[in-house]
Amino acid sequence: MRNNKLSCFTLFAVVVIVAFSACNNPAEQKKEEASKDTVQAKPLNVPSFNADSAYSYVGAQVAFGPRTPGSAAQIKCAKWMEDKLKPFCDTVYRQQVQVTGGDGKSLPCINLIGVINPRATRRILFLTHWDSRPWADQDTKGQDKPVLAADDGGSGVGVLLEMASEIKSHGVPANLGIDILFTDVEDYGKSEWGEDSYCLGTQYWAHHPHVPGYSANYGILLDMVGAKGAQFPMEGISSQYAGDIQQKVWKAAGDAGFSSYFPYVAAVEITDDHVPVNKITGIKTVDIINLTPDMEHPFARHWHTHADVMDIIDKNTLKAVGQTLLQVVYSEQPASGA
Repeated sequence: MRNNKLSCFTLFAVVVIVAFSACNNPAEQKKEEASKDTVQAKPLNVPSFNADSAYSYVGAQVAFGPRTPGSAAQIKCAKWMEDKLKPFCDTVYRQQVQVTGGDGKSLPCINLIGVINPRATRRILFLTHWDSRPWADQDTKGQDKPVLAADDGGSGVGVLLEMASEIKSHGVPANLGIDILFTDVEDYGKSEWGEDSYCLGTQYWAHHPHVPGYSANYGILLDMVGAKGAQFPMEGISSQYAGDIQQKVWKAAGDAGFSSYFPYVAAVEITDDHVPVNKITGIKTVDIINLTPDMEHPFARHWHTHADVMDIIDKNTLKAVGQTLLQVVYSEQPASGA
């Protein structure tokens, strides 16, 4: 993925939202809190996210080596992910196609989609890319060699596999469907090739969904969600296209006890997999992504370098993100007649 500068409108909108929330009329705020207490008198039965399991899933991917388009690691890791998804999902779809890179090369692309409760009309889409960047272009050496992508690729898959495991064990209402999209060839892009050179697997899926006419109530993208000291501020394109969903997710993080990881702070606009989902499918989708306050250089130091290895993965961060996702899922109230 790459970053774009934060628009003044996005910054203004998020600041206003946060300021308005903080400066609410005290009397009205007490009424709202009392109302919330009444509605939520019965505690939510949210499963506990197993960060050890998520960590092992990340390590298994890294053990294959860089999962770049056309590599043996790509084939082996895709099979491993498909095998892991199948016991947790009712159906697993595999999209094995060719996409065209920004350099004109034909690239093998493998998208996997795990479906839970396929007949449900209310649906939540969770997605993450799983491929490795073929070039360590942000490193000082070995720039022409691929990265292992423990965080930028592996961490999102690890979290979503463990989330699926917990949902399988505890269940969800029959009329709530969960879709898990592992998208390939996200990180083959370069700035000089244009923004559309990124997120090729997601672009393909958005134009050719796993089932005709697919839609979801909203989507949540994970990208670089496993590093030590990670922070997930409110990414700009998410605020623009799915501000209400962003508020929902950040509130869930607070309810789960992880507000320190999810600050109500405006961040830069990032070209990431949520862009084609928002623009092509119309599904309001937010990006949970580790970003720094530096608007010109918002990514962590290990981004697109050979330092993106298991040493930077932190179980506490995996726990914060995974528990937040489970809070989102189990906060969804059963529809009438469920």
